Amino acid sequence: MTTYNGTEVRGLEVFYREAGPKDGRTIVLLHGFPSSSHMFRDLIPKLADRYHFIAPDYIGFGYSAHPDTKQFSYTFENLTAVVEELLFQKLNLKKFSIYAQDYGSPVGFRLASKNPRAIEAIIVQNGNAYVEGLSPAWEPLRNLWSKRNAETEKAVRGFLAPETTKFQYTHGAKDAKKISPDSYTFDQLFLDRPGNDAAQLELFFDYASNLALYPEWQSYFRTQQPPMLIVWGQNDPFFTVEGAKAYQRDLPNAELHLLDTGHFALEDESEAIANHIRRFLDASADKQRSAAR
Repeated sequence: MTTYNGTEVRGLEVFYREAGPKDGRTIVLLHGFPSSSHMFRDLIPKLADRYHFIAPDYIGFGYSAHPDTKQFSYTFENLTAVVEELLFQKLNLKKFSIYAQDYGSPVGFRLASKNPRAIEAIIVQNGNAYVEGLSPAWEPLRNLWSKRNAETEKAVRGFLAPETTKFQYTHGAKDAKKISPDSYTFDQLFLDRPGNDAAQLELFFDYASNLALYPEWQSYFRTQQPPMLIVWGQNDPFFTVEGAKAYQRDLPNAELHLLDTGHFALEDESEAIANHIRRFLDASADKQRSAAR
């Protein structure tokens, strides 16, 4: 059974889903834009017989608090700080794996590089850490980073539109009829909350801070060599296959699987991804036990 929980972090309500045996290996599920922990609704039941899941909603997303930009500074550093406090102080986690997709990568890689001893393994699904991973679709955002004004903000507001949200889910899928409309309808409900556009614009602008940290995260990969599984929707219009393969430069033992789907691969490939995770985590646990002998 999945439980739906809330706790206060830094004076803000943080929602998270929890499932699976608490004495099992923990996997922290870090969602992307414009989604929430809702994106993991199909994956969790497939693995909760053995693994313990924690899936938070970031501040400004899903069921977590959504303060206005005067009350909360929407940066990836601050999103990560709230997640970090939730995991280590509120939930008292010591070791866990992370599943990082889209925005989950800058949150997860900040978390991992600051707390390398806590990270048992990393699962990356269409989340970026290399410049070649950014497709031409990022051009409006690059213009925003270069010069923020009314014109460049107007261009990126298109990423908040209902048709764009639906596009993110359906583009690249083998059969769009298999993509539940609940996914993009649910996301759009939260995107359309009053004042949320301002919060999302702040995060769009702050995304440049993630690119500045790519060398640091790559150094973390090289020095710590965390076990990594890459499951990647190869038809993603935002994050390229080259970005998926780039991880193997720093992590030559990383396991890569390209799936014939798009950005939100869990929508139509959750069964395949669950099977990869189960096998991968079992194998990495065996290797860790052998190394400890």
